Amino acid sequence: MLKDGEKGVIRQRGGENETYAIAPHIPCGVVNPDQLRKIADVAEKYNVPVLKITSAARIAIVGIKEEQVDGIWYDLGMDAGHATGLCVRSIKVCPGISYCRLAKQDSLKMGMELDEIYHGMVLPSKMKMGVSGCKIQCAENCIKDISLYGTQDGWTLMIGGNGSARPRLADILVEDLSFETAQAMVARVIDYYTKHSKRERMGRMVERIGLDAIQSDLKIN
Repeated sequence: MLKDGEKGVIRQRGGENETYAIAPHIPCGVVNPDQLRKIADVAEKYNVPVLKITSAARIAIVGIKEEQVDGIWYDLGMDAGHATGLCVRSIKVCPGISYCRLAKQDSLKMGMELDEIYHGMVLPSKMKMGVSGCKIQCAENCIKDISLYGTQDGWTLMIGGNGSARPRLADILVEDLSFETAQAMVARVIDYYTKHSKRERMGRMVERIGLDAIQSDLKIN
């Protein structure tokens, strides 16, 4: 019996009919035709019951047996990604200025670069991140541990959101950041979280320490 995260699996049913799901990493949900064909071919070859588009913009291959896992990963030839565990999960991103008339900043570029740096990074607790090109926040910034959204004047960084059993709306940490400064501030926030978290989500840390204190510690005026 495989555990959650082992070989990239997510356990589903238990008992005699135990099944698993896997979710190949698709950075920022941007997928090409070859990847889609490969997923479809694998689903047909292994008689996969369901392909499910997840809330994190992955394509989950659902309802597979333990003995199929190795073969499916081999045939896919894709990164298993990090769908479970105490780490940075897939980064949710909106289409941004390339594909949306409402966007103010290049969320796809920002998201791709953040994904390259942080996806799978081990942290005191799980972390979800989002990047939106405007205030509408299609990447659900308000329930992400760390997120950025674009305005005419730059990037706004939010922290402390989550949509768990104890939901919490994110707080604005700092506004009007340039592209490079926004990335640098994300790095500072993650470093701060790593040093100060008590194995808790970002939002619980913000509640415990206080937003004003965190802003002061990070020297945000």
